[in-house]
Amino acid sequence: MFRSSREVWLTVGLLLAVTGCSKRGPAVATPIATHVLHVSQRNEPGDLDPAHVTLPDEFFVIRALSEGLLTPNPSGGEPLPAAAERYEISADRLTYTFHLRDARWSDGEPVTADDFVASYRRVLTPGTASPKANVFFPVKHARDFLRGAITDFYAVGFRATDAHTLVVTLAQPNPRFLFYVASGPWIPTNPRVVEKFGRAWTRPENFVGNGPYVLAEWRPQQRIVVRKNPAYHDTAAVLLDEIQFLRFDDGDSEERSFRTGQVDVTMDVPRTKLAVYAKDHPDELHSIGLAETRFLTFNTQRSSLTDARVRRALSLTIDRQRIVEHVTLGGQQPAVRLVPPALAIAEANQKAQAGDSTEARQLLAAAGFPDGKNFPKLELSAWSQSQVPVLEAIQQMWKQELGIEVGIVVRDVKVHVAALMAGNYDIGFITAIPDVADAADLLNRFAASAPENYPHWTDTAYDQALAVGDYAAAESRLLESAAIAPLYFNSHHWLQSPHVNGWREDALWTRYYTSVSIDR
Repeated sequence: MFRSSREVWLTVGLLLAVTGCSKRGPAVATPIATHVLHVSQRNEPGDLDPAHVTLPDEFFVIRALSEGLLTPNPSGGEPLPAAAERYEISADRLTYTFHLRDARWSDGEPVTADDFVASYRRVLTPGTASPKANVFFPVKHARDFLRGAITDFYAVGFRATDAHTLVVTLAQPNPRFLFYVASGPWIPTNPRVVEKFGRAWTRPENFVGNGPYVLAEWRPQQRIVVRKNPAYHDTAAVLLDEIQFLRFDDGDSEERSFRTGQVDVTMDVPRTKLAVYAKDHPDELHSIGLAETRFLTFNTQRSSLTDARVRRALSLTIDRQRIVEHVTLGGQQPAVRLVPPALAIAEANQKAQAGDSTEARQLLAAAGFPDGKNFPKLELSAWSQSQVPVLEAIQQMWKQELGIEVGIVVRDVKVHVAALMAGNYDIGFITAIPDVADAADLLNRFAASAPENYPHWTDTAYDQALAVGDYAAAESRLLESAAIAPLYFNSHHWLQSPHVNGWREDALWTRYYTSVSIDR
């Protein structure tokens, strides 16, 4: 056992904070109070604007500040009412009518249906370059407006018939549409505040939201503080006075701060300490399976990676079972397809990715690189030091089985994702986390014009399969091309103080902040 009691460490932590002897920030600015929750934040948000963000870490904070028409259901069922208190669906399932509750923005202005329409128009305006605009594609003409095929937004399927009624018309029936409505990109922004301050509207002094908390402080690379919003429509469900999102660079410093009582809920658990917590402190260790796929993306525009035989050789050589059993150690499941079991669709051609070193060597030789001769040294990149053990395992497999050498580089997450989007990389380690519990959301990211098409891969047959909703055929085409190499379906482990009550997370990395309390 590496500690005796969290209360003892809490005393030590407070003494360190007072004497200035803690090893690293973020420092907790005030003594730990009864109704203040301290949550670790691994990646610094690049923005807090729903129209511009991509990371779960960013939506962690946004969902504390604002809410959409509906909110995800923690149990995974039908989305729950949020800004809309109820909705109706037409008999042909093409028209959804949302009735807004009597709610106000944090500046006291009423939340109206026109605010939602303005928010969605902004996301779909090409100049906004919203990376998650595809989540609106089920709506009639949303795709056409984004691509400039039509310029009159009145033709898009959004209509505010009065201040409290929003009518949405779909291009075709979609049984998962309510899950799209509950996704993060559908969270509204106050159009008057955005117009007044531009991109600076997310600064604490300017921020206006409609969620349970308001933005009080944002100290980059240190902490974000949100405080209870007195204008929220359900203040009785907001049991915390304040949440502090504290920035950490790695799991070890995060875990130390948990032991000293400076953090109540962590983002992760160091893989080397999972077994220790499971044995000695099972009440503090929490886990959930995720609808998330970790994978490698190959830059198909690189001359050494344009040949699908090379990409397939690299994928076939990866021993995924070895990675999950001896490297990640967190109950992850090996993956030879993109779509996780939680979003099950018909079986795709997984043989294209299943391990086979003999075939891999044959493919590499046929592509002109027998035993790896004359193959250029490429760069394998990721965004966190915690991922290096996985990269090193893959690096070793490629060298041993194919005679290929790759270098490893770790960049800040924003820099890493920007490089993938711009095509300024060779092979990237990345994750696919659906915004919506729908396989289509994942597969649409690899369409020719999609901003998250990190391989920069185009395939007419793939796009045609997507267009007709044949997602099994689309996934098979993606796997056969080896534009990506799925590695494993992820799981999430975190540490949580026994003093925290009502904390909930789901398989899509959604956190829920209402009905959360803390007993000191």
